[in-house]
Amino acid sequence: MSRFTVLCCLLLAASLAGCAHDKAVPPKGVPAAVTVSDTQVLTRMLHGSGVQIYQCLADPQNPKRFAWAFQSPAADLSDRSGKDVGRHYAGPTFEGNDGSKVVAEMVAKDPGPTAGAIPWLLLKAKSNSGKGIFAKTQTIQRLHTIGGQPPDTGCDAKSAGQRTRVAYSADYYFYNARR
Repeated sequence: MSRFTVLCCLLLAASLAGCAHDKAVPPKGVPAAVTVSDTQVLTRMLHGSGVQIYQCLADPQNPKRFAWAFQSPAADLSDRSGKDVGRHYAGPTFEGNDGSKVVAEMVAKDPGPTAGAIPWLLLKAKSNSGKGIFAKTQTIQRLHTIGGQPPDTGCDAKSAGQRTRVAYSADYYFYNARR
């Protein structure tokens, strides 16, 4: 065999090994509240890294009391190799670089095992669009969260209306209907 043929075989083997490595592996130890139905099949796991945005607002029941209210997430989504594949923002919406999109709603949550981290979530698709990675997504789990909780202080009458951005990360698992 020529050097070129050997090199091509090695590159093909490496790329096939990379494909096998990219296969999404179902999460283990997931609390019952955020477990996905057996009628769903895991299609991908993406890592989200960004911020949770909060606004300082008066309590509608007691206008003299103020608290940080969640507004929206703003995160980049990357695959296991670190490649940027989309973003996550208000809705909650997940939008792929391929133009596909899923808008979801929360079905259930669990506090998760890490103190000071935002809860683990189970989300259900409300709408899908496009012909890419999110076109057929039906269910999403937010797991392995780090950070993202609002500050304990800094929200009072003087800071009403101000926003704060709190760093967070999470793993998002996307599921389609089992065929």
